[in-house]
Amino acid sequence: MEILREVGETSFKLHTEVSPAFHHDLLMFIYRKYIVPHYYNFANVRRWIIDGKETLAFTILGSGLWYVDVEITAGDPFEIKMRPYGDYFPQSLLSRIKEDLIVLFQMFEDEIRKTTLYFAWVPGKHLTSEKMLTQRKKFLSQIFTGNMLMLFVIFILFSYMIFAFFGPTYAPIILVLSQFILILFSDKIIMQMGDWPITKESPTVHILQYHIPPEDFDFIRQNYPRERLLQIKREIYEKTLALGKPIDAETVQEVFMNHGINIKPENLLIKSIDVYQIVNTVAKRFNMPIPKIRIANIIIPNAAATGPSPRFSLILVTTGLLIQLDEEEITAVIGHEISHVKGRDPLSLFMLTSAEYLFRVYILLQITPFIMMFGFLYFLFALSLIYFIAKFFEARADLESALVLGKSDALANALRKIGYRRLWFEKASSRVGSWLGLDPHPPLSFRIERLENLKSLKIKHPLLQSMKDCINGLFRDIGL
Repeated sequence: MEILREVGETSFKLHTEVSPAFHHDLLMFIYRKYIVPHYYNFANVRRWIIDGKETLAFTILGSGLWYVDVEITAGDPFEIKMRPYGDYFPQSLLSRIKEDLIVLFQMFEDEIRKTTLYFAWVPGKHLTSEKMLTQRKKFLSQIFTGNMLMLFVIFILFSYMIFAFFGPTYAPIILVLSQFILILFSDKIIMQMGDWPITKESPTVHILQYHIPPEDFDFIRQNYPRERLLQIKREIYEKTLALGKPIDAETVQEVFMNHGINIKPENLLIKSIDVYQIVNTVAKRFNMPIPKIRIANIIIPNAAATGPSPRFSLILVTTGLLIQLDEEEITAVIGHEISHVKGRDPLSLFMLTSAEYLFRVYILLQITPFIMMFGFLYFLFALSLIYFIAKFFEARADLESALVLGKSDALANALRKIGYRRLWFEKASSRVGSWLGLDPHPPLSFRIERLENLKSLKIKHPLLQSMKDCINGLFRDIGL
C-alpha cells in the first residue's frame, strides 16, 4: 500500500445496550456483516486485546489516492477512531462510515433483543409487564403522534355523521366545537397511552435487561408465562426499590434462583434514568414550564409531544427509547419534542387540517364540475401539501433542539439508532418518495446531514430556515 499523508484523526463513542459479555460478539458481527461481504475494499484486518479491552481494526481502501484506518475498541462506551490518509480523501466518507457502524450496532442489538428479558420500574407506581402497543394505544398514537391520515379519515366520518343528524345549519358550529374540545384535551387523551406519570417525587425509571443465553431461552419461554415474570419483577422491586435500595445483581440473582433460573451476572445490565431532571433541564433551556411526563412501558423506541399550549402539554416517552439511547441522545430527543410544544405545532397542524377540511366541504363541494373532474386529485394534492408543511415543523424542531441544547451530533446519532431501517431503505431508493409521501417527517438522511452541517450555518429564524432547507432538499433530490 502506498504511504499517503495523514489528514487528521476523527473519533467518537457509541453506547450499546448489550452487556459486556456480548462485546466480542458485536465486534465479530461487524467483521461478518461489514468486512467479509466486501473483503476487496478492506485490508489489514486485525484484532488485539490490551488491558482486557478488545479492539477490531481494519483499513478501508480507496481508489489508490486515499485510505482510512479504523479502530473499534470495546467498552462502555465503544471507542471508534478513524484516521484518513491522502490529499484527495472525501470528507463525507467519515460520516458514512460512522453511520454504517451505528446501523451495525443497531442490527446486532435487534438480534440480542429477541432473547432479552426487560423489566422497568418507576418507584411508587403500579407494576406493569413490558408489552407491545395495544390496539387502543395504536389508535391514539396514529391520531395524535404519527401519520395524520387517520385524522383525515376521522374528520370525514365524523362530519358525515354530524351532517346526517344536525343538517347544514348547525353542523359547522358542532364541528368547530368538537375540534376545539379535541385540541383542548389532547394531552389528557394521549396520557392514556402511558403507564406511569413522572413527577418530581417519582423522577426515575429503573431498567433491568437480562440477555438470556441461547441454551436457556426455550426453557424460559415455555415455562415462564407473563404472569410469572411479573411476579419475579414484583419480588425484585420489593427487595430493592421499595426499600429505598438500588437494584443490584446479587438480589436479582437471588430472586431468579428462587424461581428456578440460574442467571449469569455478566449478561445483566441495570440502568437508571432521571427522566424528570432531563425534561426539566430541557424545558428551562427553552424558557417554558415543564410539561406533564408519561412513560409508556413498551419496547418500541419513541417519544411524542402534544397539547394545545406549553402550559397544557404532555411528553410521552417509551421505555424502549430509554433503553436504546444514552442520556445525551435522550436529552436531544426531548429537546426536539419540547420544540414542538413551544411552537404549538400540534395546535397548528390541527388548525391546518381543519381549515383544509372546511374549505373542501363549504367551497369545493359546492362546485359540482370541479369535484367531478378534480375531486380525487385535489384530495391527494391537499393531503401531500399538508404533510409537506408538517415537515417544516419537524425540521424546525430538529434545528431548535440542536441550537438550544448544543447537541446536534447527539440528535443525529439518536435518529440513526431509532430509524436505521429507514436509513437503509432511503439508501436503496430515491428520497423523493419520502418528501412527497404521507409522512410528516422529512427523509431521515436529510435530517442527519443537516444536523451534522449545522456548525457551519448561522440561523436567525429556525422555521424560515427549515422551510428553505426542506424546499431546497426536495428540489435537489428531484434534480432541479
